[in-house]
Amino acid sequence: MNQNPEQIARDTIDAALISCGWVIQHKSKINLAASLGVAVQEYQTGIGPADYVLFVDKKPVGIIEAKRAEEGVHLTMHEDQSEGYAKAKLKYLNNEPLPFVYESTGDITRFTDYRDTKPRSRPVFTFHRPETFQQWLKADKSLRTRLQDIPALPTEGLRDCQVNAITNLEASFKEARPKALIQMATGSGKTFTAITFIYRLLKYAKAGRILFLVDTKNLGEQAEQEFMSYLPNDDNRKFTELYPVTRLKSSFIPADNKVYISTIQRMYSILKGTDMDESAEEENPNERFAPKEPMPVVYNSTIPIEFFDFIVIDECHRSIYNLWKQVLDYFDAFQIGLTATPDNRTFGYFNQNLVSDYGYEKAVIDGVLVPYNVFTIETKITKNGAAIAMGEMVDKRERLTRRKFWEAVDEDIEYSGKQLDKDIVNKSQIRTIIKAVKENLPNMFPDRFYQTDKNKPLQTVKEESDLQGAAPSPLERAGGEAWAFEVPKTLIFAKTDSHAEDIIDIVREEFGEENKFCKKITYQSKEDPKTVLSQFRNDYYPRIAVTVDMIATGTDIRPLEVLLFMRDVKSKSYYEQMKGRGTRTCSLEQLRATGTPSAKYIKDHFVIIDAIGVEQSQKTDSRPLEKNPGMSLKDVLQHVAMGNTSEDILSTLANRLIRLDKQVNEKEKQQFAAYSDGKNISQVVKQLLNAYDPDTIESLKRKAESEMPGAAPADIHSQFTIHHSQIIEQAVAVFNNPQLREYIVDVRKKYNQVIDHINLDEITNIGWVKDQQAAAEGTISNFKAWIESHKDEITALQIFYNQPYRRRELTYSMIKDLCEKIKTEQPLLAPAQVWKAYEQLKQAEGSAKNELIALVSIIRNISGIDATLTAYDKTVDKNFQDWVFKKQAGAATKFTEEQMQWLRMIKDYIAGSFHVEKDDFELDPFNKQGGLGRFYQLFKEDYEKILDELNEVLVA
Repeated sequence: MNQNPEQIARDTIDAALISCGWVIQHKSKINLAASLGVAVQEYQTGIGPADYVLFVDKKPVGIIEAKRAEEGVHLTMHEDQSEGYAKAKLKYLNNEPLPFVYESTGDITRFTDYRDTKPRSRPVFTFHRPETFQQWLKADKSLRTRLQDIPALPTEGLRDCQVNAITNLEASFKEARPKALIQMATGSGKTFTAITFIYRLLKYAKAGRILFLVDTKNLGEQAEQEFMSYLPNDDNRKFTELYPVTRLKSSFIPADNKVYISTIQRMYSILKGTDMDESAEEENPNERFAPKEPMPVVYNSTIPIEFFDFIVIDECHRSIYNLWKQVLDYFDAFQIGLTATPDNRTFGYFNQNLVSDYGYEKAVIDGVLVPYNVFTIETKITKNGAAIAMGEMVDKRERLTRRKFWEAVDEDIEYSGKQLDKDIVNKSQIRTIIKAVKENLPNMFPDRFYQTDKNKPLQTVKEESDLQGAAPSPLERAGGEAWAFEVPKTLIFAKTDSHAEDIIDIVREEFGEENKFCKKITYQSKEDPKTVLSQFRNDYYPRIAVTVDMIATGTDIRPLEVLLFMRDVKSKSYYEQMKGRGTRTCSLEQLRATGTPSAKYIKDHFVIIDAIGVEQSQKTDSRPLEKNPGMSLKDVLQHVAMGNTSEDILSTLANRLIRLDKQVNEKEKQQFAAYSDGKNISQVVKQLLNAYDPDTIESLKRKAESEMPGAAPADIHSQFTIHHSQIIEQAVAVFNNPQLREYIVDVRKKYNQVIDHINLDEITNIGWVKDQQAAAEGTISNFKAWIESHKDEITALQIFYNQPYRRRELTYSMIKDLCEKIKTEQPLLAPAQVWKAYEQLKQAEGSAKNELIALVSIIRNISGIDATLTAYDKTVDKNFQDWVFKKQAGAATKFTEEQMQWLRMIKDYIAGSFHVEKDDFELDPFNKQGGLGRFYQLFKEDYEKILDELNEVLVA
C-alpha cells in the first residue's frame, strides 16, 4: 500500500467523506447516479486535476484540496489554489464556479462558502453531508448573506442593556464573527435577551436549527418555561406557537424542530452514542468533576456538524473547557456565550468579542438590580477549630442513615474549621451562628414587625420609633398589644445534604417554628424540590430555605432578602452566581403578595450574612476541577458514567473498590453483586485492571496483526483500538446501572462522623462590614500613630526608618522586644490584630505565619520599604530568588545542589529570625547538617561574604 504522507492524508479524507455520506470514485470509474453525493478523485479541470470534485445530484458543487499532515499549520496558504480549481471549467461540463471549497489534511479541515457576501474560510470538524449542500443550494442566499437582511431592532418592551446586547450581537453576525460573548448581570434578563435574538434569527435570517445549551437540568427546565411564555412584540402568538421547541430528555433528537434545549453533558453523550442517566444532568458537572484526558468526540452521522446553525451557551464560563469544549468544536455553528461572570479564559475563548458588557454595578445604577450589604458573624470554632481528647465519649453518626451511637474516641482529635460538617460536626457552632442571625435580623429589617392581636385588623409598624427597642419578637407595646417580627425570606447555603439537615433542625428549634418554616431544597430532598422551590418563591412558607447547589445559580427568587453563607466558595464566578440569587428587584406589591405582608418598602437591597469568611477567602477564576488523588468516589463513578474510561480513572476506581471490599460486610457484598449482574467486587476490579494491563495490550496488538497480515500500521492500530474498546466496555458495563453507582456511594457514606458536643462555640466578631471597615481603618491609623511617635527611641524602628544600610543588624530579640512593648502598652494594637485589620480592608497579600513576621511586614509597609503589605517571609523568598538568579547569571558562579540546600536553610532562618550569625550554625537546622564547618567546606573563603550578602539582600 502507498503510504507516503499525501496518500495517508487521502486515506483519512476518504474515510471522513464516507462517514459523511459521500461515495468515493476515481475519475476513470465515474457513476454519478451511484449516490446523492459523489466525490470524484483527480477530476480534470482547466488548470489541472483537482484532488476531489464533489457532485450532488449529478451536479458539481465543491472542491477538496488535499494536503499532507505537515501542511495543517498553514492551510490558509492554499486557499488561492483551491479557489482556482473551484472557478476553473471542469472537463466535459460547462459549469459555473463551485461554491463549496475545502482544504484538508484529513485531520485539519477548513471550509469556505463562496456564496457568502465576504467569503471567509473557517475550521470545521469534518465535511458537510451531500443532503446539506442540496438544501443550501435551494435557498436564494447563504446563511451569512441572510444575516445581512436582519432589520433594525424595535426597542419597545426592552431594557437599554438588552437593546445594546442584541444590536451589537447582530452587528457581529453581519461581520460573520464566529463567536460572541454577552455579559449581563444575573437578573438583568439574559434569557429573555437570548430568546429575543433567537426569534429574530429564525424570522429574518431563516436560521435552520438553534441549540440552547445549559449545564444543569434545572436551567434547561427554566429556559423551556421562558420560551413557552415569550410573546414577541410584533406578533400576538407565543414563541412556541410560531417555532417548535424541544428539550432533549433522551438520545433521540427530532429533526423537525427549530430550538433544541439540552444540557451539554447530554449532547456529549449523544455525540458519543452512549446512554446517559438523567441524574448526571442535575448538577453543574464542572463543579463536581472533569476528566484529565476526555474521551474524544467522533463523527455521528445522525447529528452532522451542520445540524445547528447557532449555539447559545448559557452560563458559558462553566461550559467551554476540557470535556465539554468538544461539543462546541464539533458543530459548524455560530456560538453565543451568555454569562454574568466571565473570566479571562471566557474572553479568550470567545475571541475577545464582547458584544455586551453589563455588569452588576451598572445594573444597580440603572435600578435593574439591587445592591447588598454584608453582615459578618465570626465564631471561635469556625476560625480556629477545636480538639477532643482521647477517651472522651462522643456521638458518632453514620453519614447515610444518620443513625447515632455513643463511643469513646480512640485518639486525640484536632480539627480545623474547614473540617466542620464533613468529618466533624459541632452543633454548637451551627447553633451559635443561627442564634446570632435570629437576634440580629430585627435590627437589619426594623420595619418588619406586625400586630399579632387577631381581634384587630392587621397593621404593620409604621415607624421604627413605634417599637420599644429592637428586641426579638414578640414585642409588647405600651398599650398591651403584641407585635411579632416577620423573618424575611432567607436562603442558607450549606456544605452538604447532611449539613443542611443539621441546619434545618437548629433553625426550627432556635426560631421556635414548625416544619414548614424552614425546608431543604436540594436534589436529595424527600419532598419534590421543584414544589418546595415554588412555595419559597410564591407562598408565605417556607420563610427560610436551605440548599447546597440546586438553586445556587440560575434561579429567580425575587422576594429573597437574606443570603446566609455557611459554606465557603473558592470559585469567583460561582460565588457571584450565588450572590445573584438576591439581586432581583421586587416591588412592594409583589413583596407583600409573595410572602412578606409586613413589608413597608420595596426591596431596595439585600443582606449577605457571612458566617464562614466567604467574603474574605481567596477566590480563583472558575475552572473545572482537575483529577487528583482526593477525587471523591462519587466523582470517579460519574467519570465512568459519562464515558471517561481512561487508564487513570479505571485504575482509581479499581483501587477504591479494593478498599471498599475490605470495609463492607457479607450482606453488603451480596447486594453489590445483585446490582452488578452477579459479579462480586473482586471480579469487577479484575476486569478494570485488566483493561490496561500491559499483557492485555500486547495480546490485543498480536490479535490485530494476525487478523490483518500485511496491512498498514494505521489500519492495524485501528483494529487494535476496536478490540481494546470492547475490553474496556466490558469492564465498565456494570457501571451503566445507576443503581449500582448509587449503592457504591451510599454504602461508603455509612462510615461515621464525630459529633463534638464537648467544645461550645462563641462569637468572636459580629457586625456590618462597613462598621468593621471603619474599625479596621481606626486600628491601622492608631498603629501608625504609635509607630510614628516611637520611631526615634526604639532601636528596631530607628533601623527601619533612618538607617536602611543597618537592616542587616536587625535581630530576632529586637523584634520580639518591640512586639512585647506594643502588646503591653497597646493590647488592641497587637500585630496579629493589625494584620487582621489590613485583611479586612483587603490590603494584605497572603497571611503572616506568626506575630513577629506580621510585625516586621507591617513596619516595612508603613516605613515605605514595601509598597504593598506582603508577608515578610514571602518578601525574603522573592529577594532570595533574585539574588540566586543574579549570582548564577554569568558563568562565574554555579551553585551545586548541596550548596543550594544550605542557602535555602539560611534563607528560611532569616525569614523567621530576621538575621543570621556564625554562632547560629550551632543551632537547628544547621547543626544537623554539619554546622559551620560543613558550610565553610562548601563555600571556602567566600562563606563570610555570602552570609553578609544574604543578611543584607534578603531584608532589603
